[in-house]
Amino acid sequence: MLTVLGKNDPRQRFCNGMTRRDMLRIGGMALGGLTLPQLLQLEAAAGTRQSPKSLIMIYLCGGPPHQDMYDIKQDAPQEIRGPIEAIQTNVPGIEIGEHLPQLAGIMDKLVPIRSMVGARDSHYSYQCMTGHHSRNEPAGGWPHIGAATSFYQGPVHSGIPPFVSLCYTTKHRPYNEPGPGFLGLGHSSFRPTGPSHDDMVLRGITTEQLADRRSLLTEFDNFRRRWDSTGKMAGIDVFTERAMGILTSSQMFDALDITKEDEATRARYGSADLSKPKGDAAPQAPQNLLVARRLVEAGARVVTVNYSFWDWHGNNFKLAQQELPVFEKAVAALVEDLHERGLDKDVTVVAWGEFGRTPKINKNAGRDHWPRVSCALLAGGGMRTGQVLGATDRLGGEAADRPVSFQEVFATLYHNLGVDLNAVRLFDFRGRPQYLVDPGVRPIAELV
Repeated sequence: MLTVLGKNDPRQRFCNGMTRRDMLRIGGMALGGLTLPQLLQLEAAAGTRQSPKSLIMIYLCGGPPHQDMYDIKQDAPQEIRGPIEAIQTNVPGIEIGEHLPQLAGIMDKLVPIRSMVGARDSHYSYQCMTGHHSRNEPAGGWPHIGAATSFYQGPVHSGIPPFVSLCYTTKHRPYNEPGPGFLGLGHSSFRPTGPSHDDMVLRGITTEQLADRRSLLTEFDNFRRRWDSTGKMAGIDVFTERAMGILTSSQMFDALDITKEDEATRARYGSADLSKPKGDAAPQAPQNLLVARRLVEAGARVVTVNYSFWDWHGNNFKLAQQELPVFEKAVAALVEDLHERGLDKDVTVVAWGEFGRTPKINKNAGRDHWPRVSCALLAGGGMRTGQVLGATDRLGGEAADRPVSFQEVFATLYHNLGVDLNAVRLFDFRGRPQYLVDPGVRPIAELV
């Protein structure tokens, strides 16, 4: 529990007898003995639930092998097919790889996309996070979908930022997330990993002292803004307001604390050593999917997780046997958890990487880069799940049916988030009009 101290002044009492000090005491969210999950379940059962729409994006650094996960080519030659067998799912007619039995058991809640197109041969998160390539980007850069959602919709609660990144800083820098682009610094992600986790708690600072510091900061900002000509100062007020909200509430700190979950729930998601990144990317991070669920439940609109290392130029099938069971356990737990808590209509989940892998297995038993087609996995968001979108040819090298672009997926994600991209006209740092989704691109009709 976090308590922010105020002066003991009778004039600060409210009409119900509570003091300002009482109102600023932040603790558990129990009401009449009910926990937050119990309240949410009761609301869902009564049909009164009106939760904000949220997105959990799981970025698979390096490009996962689509033909060894959701698009097994049983009839292809051995040098294409590899040793992984296809298994039936709980949706008749849909098969996926044998290392994904838990996902097979909840296929009615999922949508694998087998025909993602439009990638480029570049190890970077940019397209997965913005929907655009980094070439010919506008002045200031394309904004992250979390920044755009922050811009359009703002926070649900003052103590929870609208955009939270659980992504680890990677050695290969392009794996790291892009920033808020031309939307300004005020819509940057909040990153609670590392030392900033401890900075979320006020230590011996009263609300009056905090207000004095805020006034001083405002004076400095006003001075700097008068001299700024780049447009970067736009949004600093938003940034400051949100920082103050986090500091004066324990909501964020509590949401990040998975020890508040029972042991069975934590075990359901699985665990791994978060201190050891894989390759030059991120560590296996199954527990971060649980943190992501807690954050959207607390009011975050967009939460991003970077997960492990998928650039398997060698030992593809050995690595798949090691990586896929940990990955699918966490994803299955997340999707089932959202359904059990009545959040499946409100929270969209997407898991994908920057491109696919070569149909032909190389001399090192690996698969190389293949930007011509890749895969994605979607869930939640009120979408029509229990179907596969698109198909590749016999070798898994080209989209043979219903190619799906990154822009279409982003149009769908924004639709699920309740973001009206036409509500405000956007301009980059040079004053040129920009569109986060190209005009004419619509949400995926098969899903919404």
